[in-house]
Amino acid sequence: MMKTTRRLLLGAALATVAFAGHAHAETTLNALFMAQAAYSEDDVRNMTAEFTKANPDIKVNIEFVPYDGLHDKTVLAQGSGGGYDVVLFDVIWPAEFATNNVLVDISDRITEEMKNGVLPGAWTTVQYNGKSYGMPWILDTKYLFYNKEILEKAGISNPPATWAELAEQAKTIKEKGLLEHPIVWSWAQAEAAICDYTTLLSAYQGTFLDEAGKPTFQTGGGLEALKYMVDLYASGLANPNSKEFLEEDVRGVFQNGEAAFALNWTYMYNLANAGDDSKVAGKVGVVAAPGVEGKSEVSAVNGSMGLGITTTSQHPDEAWKYIVHMTSQGVQNQYAKLSLPIWASSYSDPAVTAGQEELIAAAEKGLAAMYPRPTTPKYQEMSAALQQAIQEALLGTSSPEDALKAAAENSGL
Repeated sequence: MMKTTRRLLLGAALATVAFAGHAHAETTLNALFMAQAAYSEDDVRNMTAEFTKANPDIKVNIEFVPYDGLHDKTVLAQGSGGGYDVVLFDVIWPAEFATNNVLVDISDRITEEMKNGVLPGAWTTVQYNGKSYGMPWILDTKYLFYNKEILEKAGISNPPATWAELAEQAKTIKEKGLLEHPIVWSWAQAEAAICDYTTLLSAYQGTFLDEAGKPTFQTGGGLEALKYMVDLYASGLANPNSKEFLEEDVRGVFQNGEAAFALNWTYMYNLANAGDDSKVAGKVGVVAAPGVEGKSEVSAVNGSMGLGITTTSQHPDEAWKYIVHMTSQGVQNQYAKLSLPIWASSYSDPAVTAGQEELIAAAEKGLAAMYPRPTTPKYQEMSAALQQAIQEALLGTSSPEDALKAAAENSGL
């Protein structure tokens, strides 16, 4: 009897140890996301909840930071020897992150279904030197949004097809007393201004760098783009606060009915056109950003982003499993109101297109024309120099020519 009792106690103890071991086998992933534009925080949390429900042995801690903190947060976490397993990264960072060993090369994890199903342009978001450092997740460019009611009151039948026509229509709206400053931009000294500048540079067929990697933005289309921005700002057609605005500020002004035109990402369409806090719901039009007569029909910046695994992650397999879920066609189609899917066949799915046919039509042109910001490990330095140049030119403390010349000299390239 004593031996039987001992065996039972020993068995119970071993079972307890085994259970404790199993309990500690749960994997915890730390993921870093952006707290503005594209998918909402609720969207990301709901996507993640679906993943953890299907994978109860994996827990995911989510952290959101503003876009301007995303890059440095990722790099600093690497320097401390840990932190994040999965990070959201901008299309402009793979060169730097690959060179500095921040992200894992996941080329061998990409399946044929992924290769064939994802839009070709989306892959450029995560690639550098022929290798893939994550999966594309946010496929985005900036579009021209317009207030249909204001254009109708001004006697304007169609949105502008060129940037010159945009200025003309804005002038008409201003002269008729409908709005003092008809256009709003995100021209704060931040990456937002570079995205607007890139859109215009692409319209004027400018370039950032030559084949040797030296700056060319200070001449040709790059100079014309900044001159256009300065002229529009000086004329009062652009909201004077644009020089301090980010994209969310632009959305606020536009959906309050205080702008006839705005350049912004995909996410603004449904928030402004159907949001409860929007004063322009049902009046929002959207088209691909205009072109320049004789040079381009439309313009666009590649504002896409990807999800990658950090080289310090202790759980790369689980991290990849999470990324596969977040970028899957089923999930993307379900949450297509603030960010359009990376999958080609999604654009014929009524679940994606219903209620946003106008946006999809604009996307067909805009996504096909996405212009890349330079692929260089020194992008951050170059961007900072350009941001300063744009501010100085807008404020009139430097001419566009001198501002861009200084930016080229201070770009680190």
